[in-house]
Amino acid sequence: MLTPEKRLSSQQVYHGRGVNLHIDTVEKPSGRKTTREVVVHSDCVAVVVLDDQDNVLLVRQFRYAVGKFLLEIPAGGIEPGEEPIDCVRRELQEEIGYLPHKIDNLGGFYSIPGYGTEYLYCYLATDLVPSRLVAEDTESIELVRVSQSQIPQLIASGEICDAKSIAALLTFLFMQRGE
Repeated sequence: MLTPEKRLSSQQVYHGRGVNLHIDTVEKPSGRKTTREVVVHSDCVAVVVLDDQDNVLLVRQFRYAVGKFLLEIPAGGIEPGEEPIDCVRRELQEEIGYLPHKIDNLGGFYSIPGYGTEYLYCYLATDLVPSRLVAEDTESIELVRVSQSQIPQLIASGEICDAKSIAALLTFLFMQRGE
């Protein structure tokens, strides 16, 4: 039977707007002590969005950490006290200017479980109506519509290269096939 590591102490070494960093001292099942660096981040939603012509709505935005524009599915952080489904509605209104009337669960996953706490709830949003919410960091987001048939090639070519988009889009395509 596997035994988890036991946290002996935790020290917050950085507190930021989006992330916190803790250094934890842990005891391994063998009794050896070591440290773990943990990036604490709020949970998020990641949304595959389909318009009324079954196009996938993606966003192109600059990602400072990697220094380039990435083509992604809409996503965002869940606010304290906010339910994931409500976050989907808010994020889509902020990022792409639509409110979905139908939201289906596609599952979820930890984005960086080796060193981070963020869990991503994945959804499919359809039956869209125009509805814009203004947010401070969405002015440089470009909406990109692509056919579902283009998704595998966009992933294979590296045009779509972030894990949340790849995982959610492949899950969606797999579910579309009915397998």
